[in-house]
Amino acid sequence: MEKWTPRDGDAFLTKEGFVFYAFGYEHPRRRVFSFLKYIPSKLKTHFPIHFLKKRWKLGEVELVRSEKLYTAQNFQRLLETFRKNFPQHLYLCPYRGKEIISPPLRLVKGVYVPRDRLQALLEMGRRDHLQELALELATLLSNESGVPLEDFGIHGSIALGMHTVESDIDLVVYGSRNFRSLERAIDSLTGEGALSLVVTKRLDRLRKHRGRYRDKIFVYNAVRRFEEMTSKYGEYRYSPVKPVTFSSQIVDDSEAMFRPAIYQIANYQPLDSTSKLGKSEIPTKVVSMIGMYRNVARCGDAVRVSGTLERVEGVNDSDLHYQVVVGTGTREDEYLWPL
Repeated sequence: MEKWTPRDGDAFLTKEGFVFYAFGYEHPRRRVFSFLKYIPSKLKTHFPIHFLKKRWKLGEVELVRSEKLYTAQNFQRLLETFRKNFPQHLYLCPYRGKEIISPPLRLVKGVYVPRDRLQALLEMGRRDHLQELALELATLLSNESGVPLEDFGIHGSIALGMHTVESDIDLVVYGSRNFRSLERAIDSLTGEGALSLVVTKRLDRLRKHRGRYRDKIFVYNAVRRFEEMTSKYGEYRYSPVKPVTFSSQIVDDSEAMFRPAIYQIANYQPLDSTSKLGKSEIPTKVVSMIGMYRNVARCGDAVRVSGTLERVEGVNDSDLHYQVVVGTGTREDEYLWPL
């Protein structure tokens, strides 16, 4: 664990059998900001949430998963359960003034980094049909986009080695430029009929991140390269101000494909009386903690946003600005919609 630098989407197993996914790129010393995805069946009675009927097997541990992963209500219930039964996985962040799920590295039993898991798949002697298909797709996308295969990774149940014939292929590409190259390649391959896009929701049409290759659904997302991780934990102090709903224009989408997704904005227009702000409080960016709002708007697009206004202060300098966070885990009606 000493050499592991957690990046968004890295999965890890704790000694209790929990499977967490690292969230974002800023983490306290010897802890990892995370969200919980899989829970050992034997511990599910501690969690007052609805579970899927499906079961997964990671080694000898049987796992279950919440029916709804990313609702504010479920998040609050998870916090309550951790506070009561597994307090070691909570951390009171002095820069945010609240408890955050952050397992300590001393309790991490195994780490599953997407790039490493794809490399392990390449080196595997015998692969099943889904593993072969995942490698075939990654190679096709690499060849078409010009992005080296080393800049791809595999997420999800295939990475954890607990996939079934029904599992999807969950790919990751490292770097913003590589992601944009991959987008163009997928557009080209879709036009040629080599694969097709899967659109079940309005956001699917905007993100174009879900597709079908041969007989299998795949998704792809972006992770920052190490040199793109420019901010560090403890540089800023964040203070919630109030909920706001407004429209604005995207002026920079260069970090929109990551999680958190960052959109630089201009022309803030309040959409209700409580969202009116003084000139000094006008936000300069929207930060979405909710993964489904990644890459939904491009530079020049008008958007409607509901989130929480935050005051952001530099800890070691005089920097002061405001941003709006979508996905605070405190209420359900936070969103970012292109108009």
